[in-house]
Amino acid sequence: MSVILGLIASGDAVTRPALARETGLSPSTVEAHLETLRRHRLIAPGGPAARVGRGRPAGTFVIGGDVCVIAAISITAGHVELAVMTLGQCCLAYEKYDSAIADGPQVVLGALQERLRAMLSSLTETRLLVISIGLPGPVDSHRGIPVRPPIMPGWDEYPVAGEFTEEFGCLTVVDNDVNLMALGESRALPADELPLLYVKVGTGIGGGLVTADGKLHRGAHGAAGDIGHIRVLSDNHRVCSCGNVDCLEAVASVAAMARALGEEQEVPELGQEDLIAAVRTGDPSATRIVRLGASILGEAAASLVHLYNPARISLGGPLTAASDDLLAGVRAVVYQRALPLATRNLTLSHSVLGQEAAIVGASVAAIDAVLSARFIRERLRGA
Repeated sequence: MSVILGLIASGDAVTRPALARETGLSPSTVEAHLETLRRHRLIAPGGPAARVGRGRPAGTFVIGGDVCVIAAISITAGHVELAVMTLGQCCLAYEKYDSAIADGPQVVLGALQERLRAMLSSLTETRLLVISIGLPGPVDSHRGIPVRPPIMPGWDEYPVAGEFTEEFGCLTVVDNDVNLMALGESRALPADELPLLYVKVGTGIGGGLVTADGKLHRGAHGAAGDIGHIRVLSDNHRVCSCGNVDCLEAVASVAAMARALGEEQEVPELGQEDLIAAVRTGDPSATRIVRLGASILGEAAASLVHLYNPARISLGGPLTAASDDLLAGVRAVVYQRALPLATRNLTLSHSVLGQEAAIVGASVAAIDAVLSARFIRERLRGA
């Protein structure tokens, strides 16, 4: 049933004859599985297929419908995005609001749960299947908990997934926010642009790795792609939020660039939005600082190109929407420093999804969870 559901979701096989051909199952077995999936409202009739030759066209199926929904959530240092979607990724409700991650999990998640309950109550006759949450720090995705996140005080090993599962009575999946951005980005790219390295430059710097077959590479314990804590050469010897010195995000994140601009202009409270605004207006000091940060980031990216050999590097984060200086600086260093074999067909560009990458990735992770054999098995057991 998981395979059948995946074929319908991808559009590779949406009729009974096509499903029988793709799975190698008998028509009667396919029909029995389709009936079970229909009864649990995981698929719905999609109308007749295009006519081929004579005879009555076969009926098609689509994933879900408007009854079964998923919740996609992206939590960043300064705001929360929340969307309720159908399994076909039709957005039924959406909200974005300010929220400080430093306020702690009880405050942030309590407000989020209240808003999600209100959103669901406004959507009559819907059933929530999966909640997917992205967090701005290292995450043990198996247990659904953050692990020693540098910019999330009070969140270490907090049972995020367990709390939401208990509160809403459905499966909850939790992952690092950049992993979800990479996952969403990968689904918006042609197959020949995978493997993908997604780099987000914001309050910190994070990386997400997607393999050639479209799977997230998390590593042994979910720490793969945590590129913000690679040590780089720096004359300033900045202390990072993790406690180490001269981490990449301590010298090349948007927060680090804003701090450097504030020190130069003797404005100690200069924030990220101030830096971005200065870049938009063409401020020479801000532009120079961004270009310097881009060259440092480019050095790290060149090393990652040799290690991972991606087909594409996508840059995301708020600064990329304000200026091309970051992209141009990273691109120049990568093509100069990395060897020709690794960069021969390398695409290095802005994220195609931009600011929507996180919420799209969260929805993809939720739908992937619904398509899994484990989810279907547990759903049938609980029916």
